[in-house]
Order: sequence, then C-alpha cells, then structure tokens
Amino acid sequence: MSSVVVIGTQWGDEGKGKIVDFLAEKADVVVRYQGGNNAGHTVVVNGTEFKLHLLPSGILYSGKTCVVGNGVVVDPAVMLKELKGMLDKGIDTSGLKVSNRAHVIMPYHRLLDEVEEESRGDRKIGTTKRGIGPCYMDKNSRAGIRMVDLMDEEEFCSKLEFNLEAKNHLLKAVYGVEGFDYEQVKQEYLEYARQLKPYVTDTAAVLHAAIKNGEKVLFEGAQATLLDLDHGTYPYVTSSHPIAGGACIGAGVGPTQIGKVIGVVKAYTTRVGEGPFPTELHDEIGQTIRERGHEYGTTTGRPRRCGWMDACVVRYAGYVSGIDYMAITRLDILDGLKTLKICTGYKYKGELLNEFPASLKVLAQVEPIYEELPGWDEPTSTIRKYEDLPVNARRYIERLSEVSGIGIGIVSVGPGREQTIILEEMF
Repeated sequence: MSSVVVIGTQWGDEGKGKIVDFLAEKADVVVRYQGGNNAGHTVVVNGTEFKLHLLPSGILYSGKTCVVGNGVVVDPAVMLKELKGMLDKGIDTSGLKVSNRAHVIMPYHRLLDEVEEESRGDRKIGTTKRGIGPCYMDKNSRAGIRMVDLMDEEEFCSKLEFNLEAKNHLLKAVYGVEGFDYEQVKQEYLEYARQLKPYVTDTAAVLHAAIKNGEKVLFEGAQATLLDLDHGTYPYVTSSHPIAGGACIGAGVGPTQIGKVIGVVKAYTTRVGEGPFPTELHDEIGQTIRERGHEYGTTTGRPRRCGWMDACVVRYAGYVSGIDYMAITRLDILDGLKTLKICTGYKYKGELLNEFPASLKVLAQVEPIYEELPGWDEPTSTIRKYEDLPVNARRYIERLSEVSGIGIGIVSVGPGREQTIILEEMF
C-alpha cells in the first residue's frame, strides 16, 4: 500500500521536515495531520533555507497535492504569511488544500495561552504561546470555530459574538487583562476567509479519492511521540496526537489505509521546554552538540536541551506507533567525538524498569544505563553510501537498531536533500 506516515520518536526537532521533503519527491499527496504553528520544519533546497510552520513540507515540490488536515489548528494570519513567503520565492502553492473541518486559532486563544502560562509560575509547561492549547480546548469543549464556519459569514459572526462575550469576561475577571473588540476581530477574520477560501475543501474526501486511485500519500506529523497528549511526558506535551495513530484521526483515513510508519530519530536527544530528560548533558559535550547542531527552536529560537541518545525513548516510540523503519538524522553532528553513549535502560531505586515510565516523578529520578561506544574522526557529511560510513558510525547506528528493535531505513548526514543515504525504499 502506497501510504507512509512519518513521525518523530523523541521530543521533536528530529529533522522530520528534511525526511518528509526527501520522501515527498516520490509522493503524490503530502498531508499534515495535527498540531499548529507551534511546529517548525526547516528544509534546505539548493542552499536556500525554508522554515515551515503550517504548510506541509511537500509544498516545495511543484505538482503535489498538499493537505492541511482536520486535526490541524490553523492560524489564518500565519498560513497567509507562509503562502506569501512561498510565492515570493517562486513556489507554486496552487496544490494546497485546507480541511473545512480544521479549527481556527483566534486572537483570544493566543492571549489566553500567554496569561495561563504565566499564571502557572513554577509549574509552567513551556508552551510556545501561539494559542494552540486553548484552541484545542475549545475544540474539545465544542466551542471552537472551524474553517467551514469561517467561510460562512453569518455562522462565523454568530459564533464569534458568543465566544468573545465568554472569553472577554474570562480575561478580565480571572487574569485582569482587556479582551477584544468584536468588530475589529470580525473584519480581520472575514478578510482572512476571503483570501483562504480557494484552498478550503473536504480534505478527507480528497484523500479517499487519492488512495482509491492508487496515489502515493505521505503523512507528516508535527512534534513527536513524547509530546503526544496521551502517550507523552504529560503534562509537558502538546495538545494533539503526533503518533502514527493520529494520522488516521487528523486526516480522516482508516488505519487499514496506512502502509508503512517511519520514525525519525535524531542521532542524539534534544528537548525544548520543561520536564524530565534522563540523558541530558549539562557539560561541555552538551554545549558542543548544541552549537554544532544549531539546536535552537525553529519557531521560538529557544536553546534546546541536549543529551545522549536514549534508546528507551526510541523503543517506546517504536511500539506505540508500530514503526517499521528508522530515519536517523544529524549523524554528522557527532563527527569527531571520541566516545559516544547510548542509554539502553533505566534503573529506578536500584530496580531495572521494563517499560517507559508514565510517572514524571519516576522519570525524573531514573538512572540511565549507558553503553559506551567509540566515536569516529572521519567527516560523514559528504558520504552517500551506507557502506562508506566510518565503521564506528555504522556500529553506533546498528546498536541503536538492535536495542530499539527497529530496522534502519534512512541515514541523513546533513540538511541537504543530497545528504541522504537510503537503505530501504519507502514507496
């Protein structure tokens, strides 16, 4: 079956955008199925860097259908800005299709995100303050505004008036801040509706037709496994489902329509925001990895916390999403390190843990069990065949595969499309 899901196996920032961009060349349809503009994908094409937050990575290829699914929350201003950025660089965006069932981020969502995070004090989550969480909250409380509503002026105005009355009262009474003017918000969003209308459609029907016609469909998730609302390190998670199962819900396709699942694995581990991180490095090696890898958030610019490879995390992601193959990224960042470590297990109060702990209290206190492997001096960024990689680089990759129980499909040794080594064809 020609449908592939690409997910992140760690805490995000694994390089999914590069892998999706590479695979999109052979795909007919590329689908973003969850999250919002709290995500950031950086893709380099012929030396030009593209930063994507809402648009599927396949937008950089002409002739592709690019779907923003019902599981995505859409900030219209951000989407229009990205579309303009693409057009300014000569990228054809006519293949974009936005689900009429996707929920719309409103100004009050962004403000609530900010004031609620500030009110948490020491318990802050580390949100990007883009309004993602509050938008999903409205979606789940059945108070949200969908794209189909935004396209209908009468329906939109009715829902906006009702919501603003409640949100303005909440902002003033609880947080002591002023709310929003109805007319101003109405006019702003009706203009967004006018500009976005050509792209809005029933994307589940589009995908059903594509799969029925035998087209190659690529699903891309934002964020990653440990940021999943149910399966991640709760409460330091996102508000949607980045795991493979989220593709079915967030795009409107059945699980029998999914052929392969690819898990993107950064060759080390990073995380942005709060929460426990068992293999985090607070030393010179961690700083070296951060600077070499330019480990700063695409969306926020925040420095990422860096640490050794945690195979317990990758193994957990493997069975939660049924991963078939790993796509290992950023291997070149480890070039020149004398020794490397892989965490193969956890000990808690002297006992070996058999599962990834649900309790953050436990995760914060686990002792990583490390295997130490020799590094390599040879640069990897110019290598194009797996067998040409340094012996110790291959040992490192193969040991990760053994410990996680997931096969090796792709190895990336740099940001460019050409810096990609294929071991298994995905389409």
